[in-house]
Amino acid sequence: MDVVNQLVAQGQFRILKVPLGFIKILQWFFAILAFSTCGSYSGMLRMSVECKNRTSSDLSIEVEFEYPFRLHHMYFDAPTCKNGTTERIFLVGDYSSSAEFFVTIGVFSFLYATAALSVYVFFFDKYKENNKGPLVDLGVSAVFAFMWLVSSAAWAKGLSDVKRATDPDQVITLISACDAEENRCREVHDPVVSGLNTSVAFGFINLVLWVGNLWFVFKETGIIAPFMRAPATQEKPPGVATAPGAYEQDPYASNQGGYQPDYNQQGYNQDAEQGAPTSFSNQM
Repeated sequence: MDVVNQLVAQGQFRILKVPLGFIKILQWFFAILAFSTCGSYSGMLRMSVECKNRTSSDLSIEVEFEYPFRLHHMYFDAPTCKNGTTERIFLVGDYSSSAEFFVTIGVFSFLYATAALSVYVFFFDKYKENNKGPLVDLGVSAVFAFMWLVSSAAWAKGLSDVKRATDPDQVITLISACDAEENRCREVHDPVVSGLNTSVAFGFINLVLWVGNLWFVFKETGIIAPFMRAPATQEKPPGVATAPGAYEQDPYASNQGGYQPDYNQQGYNQDAEQGAPTSFSNQM
C-alpha cells in the first residue's frame, strides 16, 4: 500500500492535460468501445413457414448467431411440410477472420494505451531519456494506426457479408419447403445489427486518433527541434567599441523625408525675453 501511495504522490498527472496524454486516454476509451461492441454481439432472426397442411406449419422459426460469426456452424430446424417432419439447415459463410482480427487489434490497442499512460504518468523522465521512449512510442503508434486501417476496412467488408448471409429473405431460400408454391414462407423479424455498425464506426475513430497522435509523439522525439530554433543574433565585431556617452542608432528608426522645422534655442529665448515686459505692461 505504501508503494502505491508513493507512486501516486510522484505521478505527473498534468501530462494527461496535454495532447500527448489526453489523446492516449481517448485511444484507451475508444479501443474498449470497438472490441466490446463487436465481441459481445449476438443476434437473432425469425421466420415462419406455413404449409398447405397447417398441422406441419411452424410460424416462429428462430435463428440465432453471434461473434465470431462462423455462420456455417449455426443451424435451425425447419418443417418439410411432408408428414410433419423437419430438416436441419445450416447458415452459409464463415466471417470469423475479419471479426477476430478487428477485436484483437482493439484489445492490443487497449493494453498498449494502458501501458503508455502508466509510463507517461509515473516514468515520464525515463521515457524522455535519450529519446528512446518517444522513438519506440512513435514506431508502435505507426503500426497500430496501420493495423486499425486494415482491420476496420476488413471488418466493414465482413459485416456487409454477415448482413447479407443473415437476411431472412436469403435464409428462406435455404428451406426446401419454401420452393413449393402451395407453401407460404415469410420473414417475421430482421436481426438488429446497429451494434455492429457502431463497432465499425469506432474502428475508424480509432484510426483517426492513432494517426493524429503520431504528430505529438513525433514532437517528443526531438527530431524536429533543430529546424525550429530561432536564428542567432548578429554580434558586433570585437574591434569595434562604442564611445562613452554616445547613443547607439535605433535599428527601427528610418530617415523620413519632408519638411523638418529647425528650432533655434537662442532665438526662442530672445523672443521670450522681449515678450515678457510687454505682457507685464499690458497687465498694468
